Amino acid sequence: MISDDNNEESMEKLKQTPVNTQSDSQLIQQLKKQINDVFIGQVDVVDQVMVALLAAGHVLVEGVPGLGKTLLVRLLAKSINGEFARIQFTPDLMPSDITGHIMFDNETNKFRVRRGPVFTNLLLADEINRAPAKTQSALLEVMQEHQVTLEGKAMPVPEPYLVMATQNPIEQEGTYPLPEAQLDRFIIKIKIDYPQLDEEHRMVKAVTTNQVGDQFSINNVAKQFNPEDIVRLQKQAAKISVDDAVSNYAVSIVRRTRDWPGISTGAGPRGGIAIVRCARAYAFIQGRDFVTPDDVKTVALPVLRHRIILSPEMELEGMDTDRVIVALLEKVSAPRN
Repeated sequence: MISDDNNEESMEKLKQTPVNTQSDSQLIQQLKKQINDVFIGQVDVVDQVMVALLAAGHVLVEGVPGLGKTLLVRLLAKSINGEFARIQFTPDLMPSDITGHIMFDNETNKFRVRRGPVFTNLLLADEINRAPAKTQSALLEVMQEHQVTLEGKAMPVPEPYLVMATQNPIEQEGTYPLPEAQLDRFIIKIKIDYPQLDEEHRMVKAVTTNQVGDQFSINNVAKQFNPEDIVRLQKQAAKISVDDAVSNYAVSIVRRTRDWPGISTGAGPRGGIAIVRCARAYAFIQGRDFVTPDDVKTVALPVLRHRIILSPEMELEGMDTDRVIVALLEKVSAPRN
């Protein structure tokens, strides 16, 4: 048995381990390039997913069908040599369909656990708003706790663990919108838009050249990391230095959403926490061991866009959350030193 003194000594050594941001940043840049070579035309989306992964958070994606959400998760899973699973959410999906259940095995005359698809490294929860609230809550509980409880037994999910949940912004009939309290569990919300003209030409050429079907081939994608490497990078990103002035800047942005004209409901304290976590990950990707105000400003939009509710008057005027947040960021003073 390891003594408490040895435990404390090990923790102290871990805290004192230097953050090798330059070499780790180069590895991450190689990973991003490999994904961008296949996932054409969505550089910002890849950047934001990498930030969420290194910040150990989950992603909510909004975009019309056919823009490559499944491809992105498959690419990321193969690149880190991790497990991948996909759940198509439907109105009749039950919580046990995603978490698993206890079943009786007639061959052994014993009860055994059938693990659900949530036991993976990267999970695509497709059209999460088509499932009823009970099923949505089951997934969100796993996201928060990183474990599933079956018959009183807690079963952890593999690490790293990232859920990318998607919702369609067009077809809202027969959907169950996520409540604000559940939306708050996602560290960022990404909006995927159509690619540019030249990028769409490249995409069509890549899919239709010497290939059967309409799926991108990922056979040539190299395994650049292992899951253990990602966990190590997450711990390294968590060590990135954040000055009090920069942290206060993040809090000021969040608090400003609570009294900004046109916002009926502002972001809660989890918004400020998410901004700092994502800013650390973003700085780490850039090869720095400290967070700047620009890092905070860069990640603030995807962190906050699903945490505020516009007033009916603003919606009638055709304003959206992104435009309101951008205007807000311009009015909050950033620290100069």
